Formats: sequence, C-alpha cells, structure tokens
Amino acid sequence: MLLAASLCAHAAGAAARKPPNVVVILADDLGYGDLAADGQGKIPTPAMDRLASQGVRMTSAYSAASTCTPSRYALMTGEYPWRLQGTGILPGNASLIISPSRVTLPRVFKEAGYATAAIGKWHLGLGAGTPDFNERIVPGINEVGFDYSFNMPATADRMPTVYMENGRVVNLSPGDPITVSYTHKVGDWPTGADHPELMRMKSNEGHLGTIVNGIARIGWMTGGKAALWTDQTMSDTYMKHALDFIREHKDRPFFLYYAATEPHVPRDPNPRFAGKSGVGARGDAVVQFDSEVAALMDELKRDGLDGNTLVILSSDNGPAVADGYADGALPTETKMGHHANGIYRAGKYSDYEGGIRMPFIARWPGHIKPGTVIDQPVSLTDMVATAAALTDRKLGPADAPDSFDILPTLTRGAPSQPFLLFGNPDRKYGEQASAIREGDWKLIVHVSHDEHRNPANGTPDPQGQPQLFDLSTDPREDHDVAGQHPGVVAHLTQELDAASKAGFTRPGAEAVPRMQN
Repeated sequence: MLLAASLCAHAAGAAARKPPNVVVILADDLGYGDLAADGQGKIPTPAMDRLASQGVRMTSAYSAASTCTPSRYALMTGEYPWRLQGTGILPGNASLIISPSRVTLPRVFKEAGYATAAIGKWHLGLGAGTPDFNERIVPGINEVGFDYSFNMPATADRMPTVYMENGRVVNLSPGDPITVSYTHKVGDWPTGADHPELMRMKSNEGHLGTIVNGIARIGWMTGGKAALWTDQTMSDTYMKHALDFIREHKDRPFFLYYAATEPHVPRDPNPRFAGKSGVGARGDAVVQFDSEVAALMDELKRDGLDGNTLVILSSDNGPAVADGYADGALPTETKMGHHANGIYRAGKYSDYEGGIRMPFIARWPGHIKPGTVIDQPVSLTDMVATAAALTDRKLGPADAPDSFDILPTLTRGAPSQPFLLFGNPDRKYGEQASAIREGDWKLIVHVSHDEHRNPANGTPDPQGQPQLFDLSTDPREDHDVAGQHPGVVAHLTQELDAASKAGFTRPGAEAVPRMQN
C-alpha cells in the first residue's frame, strides 16, 4: 500500500527491493532544547544536526507521558499508559507490564519477517512475578517480540546494576547469587546512607541505596559482583552489541530499538567525553549520546544500508537537569545559558510542554525530503500503527488502540490524529488522561505537585485548577486563559473524558480487554 506506492514512485523494480530497515534511537531525558538543530542548545550535537539536515525535524512531537516507564509502554504498545494500572515508574525488580499476547512494535516487524533487537534501557519489567535474577527470566523482552535483547533491567540509578542478554544476567557466577530489594537493605554492601565517604558524587535521600562504582542508587542489592556494569563504559558496551546486530543482519530486513541511557542520571560518561560539551556533566552525557548516533549512522553507511533505512530519533520524556545527584548540571547549564527544555515550560514529570514535547527526527532517503521541518502534532504512541502501515499489516480492533499511522505526516506533512492525550499513571487520577492538545489549544486538567519536582521547573501554580493555553501565541504556557474561554475548556474536557472512558482514540479500535495484561 503506502510502502509499495512510495517505492514504485522512487525506484524502478521496487517490488523486488528489500523492505526498509528501521532503527529507532531513543534517548533518556533528552530535552527539546538540547539539540543544536532545534536552534536552542549550547551543546555540540553534530551527528543529530546532520541527521536533521538529511531528514525531517518534527517540531510538535510528543511522548505520551513525562516519565520513562509510561512513555516507553506507549511506544511499545500503541496504548496510552494511564489506561492501565501499574504502568508508572517501575522499580528494578518489577514484573513485565506488557502482555506477551499483545501486538507490539517489535512484533509487527517480527511477523513481517524482520530480525528484531532491543539494546539499552528497558524499564518495562521482567517476568510474571518478582524476577529471580539468578535464572532466565520469562516472560521478558524476547517474549514481546524481540529476537535479541541486551539491556539493563531498569535505569542506571536503580538496582540491579547488571546487563541482561536474552533474559539472563551477563557474567553471573552461580556461586554469587543476586538478591535485590526495594523495601529493605540486603547483604553487607555499603550504602550511600551509611557510607557517604565512599560516594564519588553526592545524592539525595532517594538515591542512598547500595553503592556500585562509587555511585549510590535506588534500592539495595548484593551478589553478582562479576556481573556488575561499569558506568563509564556503558555506551561502548551497548554500541558494540548494536553494531554487531546491524552487521549480522545486513542481508535481511531488521528493526533495531536502541535505547540509550543518556543524559539520565547518574551522569558518568566515558572520560574521553569529559569537558567536551562546555556545559557540564549533563552536557558531556549529551555529547556521548551524539557519538552513539554517529556510530550507528556510520555503520549503516559502511554496510550500504543507509539509503534503505528509516531512522527515527527521539526521547522518552523531557529533561531532568537536577534529579537526585549533585553533579552541578543545573548551575552549570544556567550559567552557560543552556536551556534543556528550549523555550518550553518545566521538564520531566510535568504535563507542561517541557515535559512532553520531544526532539524528533526521521530520516528515510527517497521518501523524506532532506531538511524538512513539519509542525504537525505526532506522538511516540504512533509508532505501532506506523510500523503496521510500513509492513502492510492490518491492525485488529484491540491492537494499539491509541496509535495512528504517521508515515503520511513524515513524508508530506499530512495531519494525523485529531487530538493528543497525556498523563502519568503515578498521579493516581484513575485511568484518565490529565492533559489534551487539540489544534493549538492545550488543556491541563490536573496540575499537581509532581509538576514541580524538578528544581528547574519554576514557581508552582495553584493545584487542582484546569489550565488552558493557546500554543500558537503562548508556546511557553505563561498565560492561563481558561477564564476567558470556558467553552473551549468545556469542549476539551469532554473530549478528554470521552476518549479516556472509551479506552481508545483510533477510529475502528476498541478498548483492550484487560484480562490480557
């Protein structure tokens, strides 16, 4: 359909051409203003700038939530995360929150004959109950559609601090079993609370658990000493496996999900990037991420694949400049005039634009015009339906109920969905969105204290009162105009409530049966 027509339009003998490879590169806490290509950042990002010049830069791209687990859940399932309980920020020993029976982003590609791989951060849970890290954990990443996986279970600041490959901890010694807890200390390893003198970087009360590599984390762990990762070589480790996957599958279509850890805390980049940004530790982490983008693109070119690969780069949520560790990021970026969220308000944890408006670049030679800038709203939730369109798959009624095909948007700027919904499940508003954008109107139904967890987010607003913004004239969301437009507030509230209760937004879809999850 769309893929076949596009190939016919751009090359002779398109029917015999290999389907395009797809690479999704997802940063962790990268802000809209962190990219020089967006005209905001002070950090040098030549690889991302080059990617933008060769493809399309979407200026109204959003995550479904402003924190990592829920936004990644939406990316993988095409379903808004607040529709399902248990999709908030997960501990490192949580069970898998994606049903293995569901249609997922990797499964769409896998069932179309693609080789599929997930490399990097996961943070969507593992196993059917509390995972035992001393055994192969199923169901896990492979069971939701990835042929190959090499990942950290959760985040760089959470236990366990080990890599996993296809469901097993890498380099685990049977005589040194792993124990992980998020309720109490286990074992006799030093913690940040008891031994602050052993910490290389100071952290707050939420990051005073077990110390690994001189960094205290969230949670407690003991055992698995031979399996512990080294923070400063993490990106190199992930990149090796990503490049190996590309080389090994260069003769067949593949889907690579590369989920980097930068610039999430703790920021401990490889020494070769120290000071390279001129904007402090967080900036150095962004430079390190940019080098990973360069390495992936160089490998695609070296293997003769870059001309037939759709590359999409984005972030899971907005920036957290100060988030648990005293690495000097906030004062340094303030001094240097770098605004990680660009012109937008707030950051991670917030429904304001700084928390949910993402950098988003797509490159596909012959299909996406180089140097294009498009302002149509799109969402990371749309990736499943887009993959289905790319592979000529028809989604069932309960498949990816909130996902829209955005290939026409990326290739020619066509509108996609009528409105976008947002919300973090951690806020306990029930299975309902907390914000909506329709056209240039943006309504935030609930403004909670969570909007201001990031010290860079500014002065708190009155809690509990809906706020309305006209993004065409007030992209910074400085002026709440709810009082001047009660009819718009009523309309958007009705749209939000109706879509929340229906359990779907895509026409022809239906609510996901909850017994599947």
